[in-house]
Amino acid sequence: MLAALYDVAVIAAAPAPLADAALAELSSRHDGQRFWLFALGKAAPGLASGGVSALRRSLHTIAGGVVVSSEAVAAPFSTVRSAQGGHPLPDASSFAAARLIGDAVSQVRGDDAAIVLVSGGTTSLVAAPVGAVKEQDLEHLFIQLMDAGLDIGAMNAVRKRFLRWGAGRLAVALAPARTHVLLLSDVPGDAPSDIGSGPCAPDEWTARDLTAMLSDARLLDALAPSVREYLAAVTRGVAAETPTAGHPAFAHVSTRIIGSNALALDAVLTRARDFGLPAQRGTFALAGEAAACGEQIAHALLDRVARGESGCLAWGGETTVQLEHTSMAEGTGGRCQELALAAARTLAAGGDAARRITLLAAGTDGRDGPTDAAGAFADATLWQRIRDRDVNPDEALAQHRSHAALDAAGALLRRGATGTNVMDLVIGLVE
Repeated sequence: MLAALYDVAVIAAAPAPLADAALAELSSRHDGQRFWLFALGKAAPGLASGGVSALRRSLHTIAGGVVVSSEAVAAPFSTVRSAQGGHPLPDASSFAAARLIGDAVSQVRGDDAAIVLVSGGTTSLVAAPVGAVKEQDLEHLFIQLMDAGLDIGAMNAVRKRFLRWGAGRLAVALAPARTHVLLLSDVPGDAPSDIGSGPCAPDEWTARDLTAMLSDARLLDALAPSVREYLAAVTRGVAAETPTAGHPAFAHVSTRIIGSNALALDAVLTRARDFGLPAQRGTFALAGEAAACGEQIAHALLDRVARGESGCLAWGGETTVQLEHTSMAEGTGGRCQELALAAARTLAAGGDAARRITLLAAGTDGRDGPTDAAGAFADATLWQRIRDRDVNPDEALAQHRSHAALDAAGALLRRGATGTNVMDLVIGLVE
């Protein structure tokens, strides 16, 4: 049942129908105008497909555009180009994708309309440095921020500062063309400035703010010279700040959230009720350290058993993993797998009450960390099942190597890329 509830959430957040519906309404107000289509992020293929479908039905001219995703996909229309970028770290393909966007933007006329469809992953997929920041230094900055365990809001506040298309710079480049931004949110709070590093949203952070944040995180002195020098130049007024809400370009921008984690969560709860189960959202956020959150969720489910209650509890959001002196290598694990493994340890110590509990922690994009799994299941027997496979679950959890331990016990959920991305879900069932 848990896997079925996960699938329902993914379907509810499917980007193609969401984009189609939003653009069908919007395109009816733009008779005879040329459109440019920019779809960026893990959900870009679906968003672009829905967008093209709506525009073609309304007989609008699609003058051009660019689709950039984490997979190689065919262009959705003859005038639109497609590219694959690097993720979760930018690479040469990301830089090339950013140049493609620049080529298209340079052809947009002031009387055109631009559709910008943004989803999670955009930050890395179209990453290219701004100013004199070196490409290799930008890549290293991404690694430093990931390893530091900063939450997504803090990470994006820093990253977008150094990106050619981040922090509202795409909106500035498209102005004075009318720009319609449709967002599939993968961040807590659904702030447009955080989704995909806010390519068409004003930046509320100043260079001084970021300098203080990086100093508090003990990252400032570790930054590559070109990154540190650029930040210092902005602070001194030698280089320009990012565009703020008062910039005239934003007078030409309209923004709408078309899909989010809340949409996926609502779908889970509705389907659980269809199955006859009491269902509700968890009372705390899915946030903070993954392992600590897993323990908290296990205790919440055990409390439900103690009260004599059954049914479904669901959480949505995004946790972090503090890697300290090591980097996450391919196949070692992801935040959902680490959460599930930590929950399993708590359930293993929960006695007979814990045997009524199962849970699933999974990313809606189908890929949890640098692994082939969306996430993992956990119950009171999982901890011992891992031991029975001659794997030490305590070491796996402490070393952030949950993937192999969970795989040995057959606890992984593998769905492949889902085509959407609205953060993570944890679904708990009490029999």
